[in-house]
Amino acid sequence: MKLSEIIAENELTVFSPSKQPEVEIAHGYVSDMLSDVIANAGKDCVWMTMQTHSNVIAVAALKDMAGIIIVGGHKPSDETITLAKSKGVCVLGTKHTAFDITGRLFASGLKGETMSP
Repeated sequence: MKLSEIIAENELTVFSPSKQPEVEIAHGYVSDMLSDVIANAGKDCVWMTMQTHSNVIAVAALKDMAGIIIVGGHKPSDETITLAKSKGVCVLGTKHTAFDITGRLFASGLKGETMSP
């Protein structure tokens, strides 16, 4: 599934556009704990979170993510959007809860990354 398809099919708000809208999404990841995301999310994933501060941009850039989806109608600050644009991080938004958007993405074929025990 391509990032552009996720945006179109789920009517996501684009706060910071992707430099690669046709990137294939490897998997999805849901967490609000930054250390968990750093430890477990992978390259080219889409990350669902309610966090809106600039640290999410740093984490997404570090992990080379395809994008962040901010859930629940939360909106990033202008400072966060400016940082995202400067780092090339795609930041999206949705009115849906993390549970709902994750379910929608799963139903459309996106899976999570298998965790090793």
